[in-house]
Amino acid sequence: MERMTENKIVLVVRKTRLDDLVARFNTIAQAQFYVEHLGADFSDYLNEHDNYKKSVIQAREILEKLGRVQIVDRTLVPNFIFGVDDVIIALGQDGLVVNTLKYLSAQPIIGVNPDPKRWDGILLPFEVSDLAKIVPDVFCKNRPVKEITMAKASLNDGQCIYGVNDLFIGQKTHVSARYQIKHGEVCENHSSSGIIVSTGLGSTGWLTSIVAGAIGVVSGAAGKNMQIKSSVRFAWDTEQLYFSVREPFPSKISTTSLVFGKIRRDAPLKIISQMAEGGVIFSDGIESDYVSFNSGVEAIINLAEKRGKIVV
Repeated sequence: MERMTENKIVLVVRKTRLDDLVARFNTIAQAQFYVEHLGADFSDYLNEHDNYKKSVIQAREILEKLGRVQIVDRTLVPNFIFGVDDVIIALGQDGLVVNTLKYLSAQPIIGVNPDPKRWDGILLPFEVSDLAKIVPDVFCKNRPVKEITMAKASLNDGQCIYGVNDLFIGQKTHVSARYQIKHGEVCENHSSSGIIVSTGLGSTGWLTSIVAGAIGVVSGAAGKNMQIKSSVRFAWDTEQLYFSVREPFPSKISTTSLVFGKIRRDAPLKIISQMAEGGVIFSDGIESDYVSFNSGVEAIINLAEKRGKIVV
């Protein structure tokens, strides 16, 4: 069979909710008993699973006519080596696109919605049937791409981690995070629930929730409805990040004036851990994929040297 290219096409897939349930309960029957015993509709799990598996099969059949296909589960992505000329396709929800994108270098990613009736898919502009047209265009570099500014945490022990939506810096449990924070000329010791650093892409998510919650708390405490702009959304390719400290606690050894601000290339955020153990930095909601951030380790948070690229 003649292919358009011998470059590898990497199809990134994920496990369904049903896959996770079967891994937990060993069989579909036992998973069904568990779900229905709690009063939930098991047929929804089955329909989601069947639709996704059909989409994977359809995508593979289309792609194998175009090039060499390798299917990679999302759990293997952090340790997978992507080739410079690989074409990357994420078949799943927005989170799959985000959590693949941060491990790429200059390769653009194609986000494909496996179930448009179920998922909105802000980062999933294509359906499986579009692949026959989109992939050849990507081979020939005839498709436009949308660039995304990413965040990066660089640690003085050699570790680093990228964030497409956001970074979390704090404790991996619900105890207070202790650290020294410095931005510009301001330096403070903090005790808080951690720090969120958001990109433009992530500004519609966690950052918006934090700001909306803060306004609600202040309004309630003041006993009046405060008309303050709650949206801090900004463009995906904006050359800045926002940081926000969650629930800072004032005490004899911790202050609370440095809790929100912008990070630019010439104005990074510096944080020194004061946590004996349990300190972490993770990105994009994947708590299991983290770098340790314990006593004495310094993290410099800045814009990443690379940008994410999404095919549109």
